[in-house]
Amino acid sequence: MAHEVEMPEFVRAHEEGHLTVDVREPEEYTAGHVPGARLIPLGTLVQHTASLPKDQPIYVICASGHRSLAGADVLTRAGLDAHSVAGGTLGWMRAGNPVVTGDSPT
Repeated sequence: MAHEVEMPEFVRAHEEGHLTVDVREPEEYTAGHVPGARLIPLGTLVQHTASLPKDQPIYVICASGHRSLAGADVLTRAGLDAHSVAGGTLGWMRAGNPVVTGDSPT
């Protein structure tokens, strides 16, 4: 089972530049995502595990924290250090953090 982190821990990790993977669908991502988050929809995540770093933590985020748990579990089973972000992008915004719109990570 993947590890879940609360928002304050994720905010620190984000500030430190750790990789964030957004497992929502493209239209959700385009509407607003965490700056720098890389879009890999949950249904395609298994196909991308080889392209993700094995030597650093990966923070998996979705809208509210449900899909990210499944995504982090997929990555953990693939041998990656994955953490699901509790509260997801909605929690990120509720905490007063900015989002970026469009298909670019930044």
